[in-house]
Amino acid sequence: MGTATFGTNAVDWEDRIQFDRLRTERLARLKRQLHESDLGAILAFDFANIRYMSATHIGTWAMDKLIRFSLLTRNSDPIVWDFGSAAKHHFLNNPWLGTTTAEMDADPHAPHHGAVKPRIESGARAGISTLRGAFNPNAGVAEELARKIKRELEKFGVQNEPLGVDVIEPPVLFALQALGIRVVDGQQVFLNARSIKTQDEVSLLTQAASMVDAAYDQLYQFLRPGVRENETVGLVSKVLYDLGSEYVEGVNAISGERCSPHPHVFSDRIIRPGDPAFFDILHSYNGYRTCYYRTFAVGSASSAQNDAYKRAREYMDRAIALVRPGATTADIVKVWPKAEEFGFPDEEAAFALQYGHGVGLSIWEKPIFSRLVSLEYPEVLKEGMVFALETYWPSADGIGAARIEEELVVTATGCDVITKFPAEELLVAGQRFFSINGPLPLLRSSQSHLNTPEGRGETVTAGE
Repeated sequence: MGTATFGTNAVDWEDRIQFDRLRTERLARLKRQLHESDLGAILAFDFANIRYMSATHIGTWAMDKLIRFSLLTRNSDPIVWDFGSAAKHHFLNNPWLGTTTAEMDADPHAPHHGAVKPRIESGARAGISTLRGAFNPNAGVAEELARKIKRELEKFGVQNEPLGVDVIEPPVLFALQALGIRVVDGQQVFLNARSIKTQDEVSLLTQAASMVDAAYDQLYQFLRPGVRENETVGLVSKVLYDLGSEYVEGVNAISGERCSPHPHVFSDRIIRPGDPAFFDILHSYNGYRTCYYRTFAVGSASSAQNDAYKRAREYMDRAIALVRPGATTADIVKVWPKAEEFGFPDEEAAFALQYGHGVGLSIWEKPIFSRLVSLEYPEVLKEGMVFALETYWPSADGIGAARIEEELVVTATGCDVITKFPAEELLVAGQRFFSINGPLPLLRSSQSHLNTPEGRGETVTAGE
């Protein structure tokens, strides 16, 4: 299947994304990582980790709530405790969340004294965390959560082994520790499992990128003087949702003088003739994300902006040429400029401008590419990794900047680029303008010279 794309519907006449296989292979990878670790179980509160483990989803409104949680032990399948009626929905509609036999309960209807029967429990259960502290601490919500987890650890015989957790609220951490559970960092188990994508994950990521291709096409046609940054966010969001996006996480729309330094947030600025404008489109298709920058000039581009774009593209192309199995993140960042070369005092201050990161169920996964860490702690690139590489360069006039990002799939012999909207050269968007002498040039360093003697081609003598 590779990096092919399809329609968003399921059909019987073509082998497309197979979601049963996706769920099975993800869980198998996670179990393998757990068994290779020294942990007895892993507990997830992070939305992406819960989805990877259990293939459950209740809407993006819950992503920052830390209200739901799931557990995987060495000796069990996933158990998900979810918000309100979501647990009942999972029980009815998620058959891959199996059942387990609980401790023996007395049967009051047994024909003779002492008869017992096993209690069958679903992998989908009701449960809730502290609502980020909104529950009264005296209500004991954190303590009840901890008791639920301890019961399962004991049931599956891993109560004396470390429990790996991805992210956790302090009251929950303290409640687990009070029950004698040794809590350690479990995030690496999740991220190591997620770093290599299955073929269905690659297809979903490619499909997500194809939707952004379409959004950029609409955006290119829409850009013109008078458009505000926030309007471009609305346009892109509509295109993506119309195409079937699950969640538009953000559209980073930056124009004009706001390009340098990069503020990382859109505003209501009105775009003007000759402005640079760059965008980052982040959305989710069936959980799989994009992080996808493109830069345009509106109406025309200055020489300084064009030069900045060429520089950013050169750094991108050098990096892509090095991507193959066995290469490292250090190999990639070595071809990028040092922070001091583009106006920053150190790598921390310039972080995420010359940058790379894994893309999957979240936008920043393993591996990470940055001079801040990669030279000293390199990570090896492997077939099946999917990541984004980002380059940035400020224009010499101190106004604009260029930002380019490509998403790549590491193949057996190199890589495939799955972000297809043209970015080889700086694109000029907006209407073409014509003077009496024909179309105005798309490369224009300024406008003020047109009404000077020099601009009119007149001879100027000394002293005039």
